[in-house]
Amino acid sequence: MLLHWLNAECFFEFPYNHFYFNSPPLERKREAAMSDCLFCKIIAGKIPSKKVYEDEQTFAFEDINPQAPTHVLIVPKRHVVDLKEAKTEDTELIGYCQLVAAKIARQRNIENGYRTVYNVGPGAGQTVFHLHLHLLGGRPLTWPPG
Repeated sequence: MLLHWLNAECFFEFPYNHFYFNSPPLERKREAAMSDCLFCKIIAGKIPSKKVYEDEQTFAFEDINPQAPTHVLIVPKRHVVDLKEAKTEDTELIGYCQLVAAKIARQRNIENGYRTVYNVGPGAGQTVFHLHLHLLGGRPLTWPPG
């Protein structure tokens, strides 16, 4: 038996099991998002990527649709959907992603000008619902963006 869950973000199919139906709805939604998350699969090595950096908290890789000569995604290894769903305990991790971006910018010699961006929600262009920081640089960046 399959359960079909439809929400504004994703469509999920789950095998019927006792744990699933006795879990709080938000926890079920998070588990489904993590098991079907593109970035979780990249971090786990199930989907290939052009890795730029990795440590115990983050995984960074080249964007497949670069908008600048340097367009790297810095992804926390812990699944957080986006900033609007982040919790107080995610504060350090969110800031740490910025420090990783600065480290990569130094390695790429783009310290003269780069941008970091968190897109939050579909209206801002978020297409993968796992928090990720875009590092863009290597060309003049205009203002306002988008």
